[in-house]
Amino acid sequence: MAKSPEQEHPVKTFGWAARDSSGVLSPFKFSRRATGDKDVTFRVLYCGICHSDLHMIKNEWGSTTYPVVPGHEIVGVVTEVGSKVQNFKVGDKVGVGCMVGSCNSCDSCANDLENYCPKMVLTYGAKYYDGTTTYGGYSDLMVADEHFVVRIPENLPLDAGAPLLCAGITVYSPLRYYGLDKPGMQVGVVGLGGLGHVAVKFAKAMGVKVTVISTSPNKKEEALKHLGADSFLVSKEQDQMQAAQGTLDGIIDTVSANHPLLPLIGLLKTHGKLVMVGAPEKPLELPVFPLLMDRFNIVIRWQPPVVVSYAFPQRDCVLISTMDYGMTGRKIVGGSIIGGMKETQEMIDFAAKHNITADIEVIPMDYVNTATERLVKADVRYRFVIDIGNTLNSSN
Repeated sequence: MAKSPEQEHPVKTFGWAARDSSGVLSPFKFSRRATGDKDVTFRVLYCGICHSDLHMIKNEWGSTTYPVVPGHEIVGVVTEVGSKVQNFKVGDKVGVGCMVGSCNSCDSCANDLENYCPKMVLTYGAKYYDGTTTYGGYSDLMVADEHFVVRIPENLPLDAGAPLLCAGITVYSPLRYYGLDKPGMQVGVVGLGGLGHVAVKFAKAMGVKVTVISTSPNKKEEALKHLGADSFLVSKEQDQMQAAQGTLDGIIDTVSANHPLLPLIGLLKTHGKLVMVGAPEKPLELPVFPLLMDRFNIVIRWQPPVVVSYAFPQRDCVLISTMDYGMTGRKIVGGSIIGGMKETQEMIDFAAKHNITADIEVIPMDYVNTATERLVKADVRYRFVIDIGNTLNSSN
């Protein structure tokens, strides 16, 4: 007979879990493993709410196994370390992000890209090496192999630093990898939400000139005055988008809803890069021709004289005029998901050095269902963080 979550391991643990696709979370008793030789055990103090938590608790990706304890933006203080742990001690401020395991033998792992390991173990809703289910940070205690634990610098506040373990690395990694981190570069950020607002902060700290691209004109003042963006485009305003054609070296697209890519591709310079980090539920349409060249209508004169409009000059014809924005091509559409552990630590250290934190609304544990309802409506500025340490009550 299979053991209950409360009986799988020896350490009693308490959290909140969803039991079905309604996504409603409620108190839940389960267990964690005892601290192994290479494990770090820590008391959870704060946990961010990521939009992917919402997808998981409602089984919107079709992969959820219930009960599920969400949370992969987990921070707290170390209470115990294993005998072979080298990098942490009791009392350290630490965090765990989106993964807690990988194979340690594939090419990805060998190159500090555990996030692309085919056997990567997610922090919650996955199967660990011992066959038991992983449970996330909406709980009072966390145990993880030290390789997947991040040291939190003393000057980085735990509550506002927690979302960086997912939102932060999700935007930091593509900025670095795709070379969009050079001072003076022109980079666009699509969407000003949990990911987007952090992307603006990281890009500005790297010395990049940032253009926020949003469907909401009312976010302009926030983007420019509060977050320090250099310019703002309303993506629904064709005149604005047309005027900005061919001006950006790269774009970080954080939007998880269906949206057109063609206008964004048009904003890129030659060799520009559109990097997708949002995860829309339905496939997006990717027009290929604009990756080769932008819309390039020209007026030509044939012999005998006939004036026509066409996409390219033909043989035996004379070019009359071109569109103002001309031809730019050789563009890239890429993707990125979180980052490896080495890069995640690098990101946290960079954030501490440049005083980068998420803009958060701290909530008690028993407000979590209301918070998820508000998250669906994008009614948060910009990230919910659960005060686990002070409000998770096992007597509920």
